[in-house]
Amino acid sequence: MLFKLEEEQLVLTAGRTRWLAHATREVETVLDEIRTAELGRAVEVDEVARSLDLDAGASLATLAAHAPAPWDDILRAHRDAFAGLTTEISTLADGNRELLAVSHRAAQETLLSLQDTVQTYDGHGQRTADPHTAHLLDQSI
Repeated sequence: MLFKLEEEQLVLTAGRTRWLAHATREVETVLDEIRTAELGRAVEVDEVARSLDLDAGASLATLAAHAPAPWDDILRAHRDAFAGLTTEISTLADGNRELLAVSHRAAQETLLSLQDTVQTYDGHGQRTADPHTAHLLDQSI
């Protein structure tokens, strides 16, 4: 997930909007895979919790606190790594949302600016707002 979010961020910061839909679709695919894996994980955790005389749905910290060695240390290390990655993913996802919002605002402002008339000069050097003049369009939008 972290890789796909970083990939999406690279696409956003590079302004390569051509690939944005593809990168976003890949993030959604990984999210679907995580949801599927989460169902399997929940079933396994409930089974382990029962074997440790704990309630179903016990947290990883609770499992680690009640697990025998060496599983207690392994589960704690896994929980710490998971928490660290979750923080990284959350920070990166927030950054990507902000980049998308900024890009959206910039595109809206550009489109709104195309509605204004362009100030030019006529053949006598006088300023004019001719609605039939050419407009400059940034095609990278």
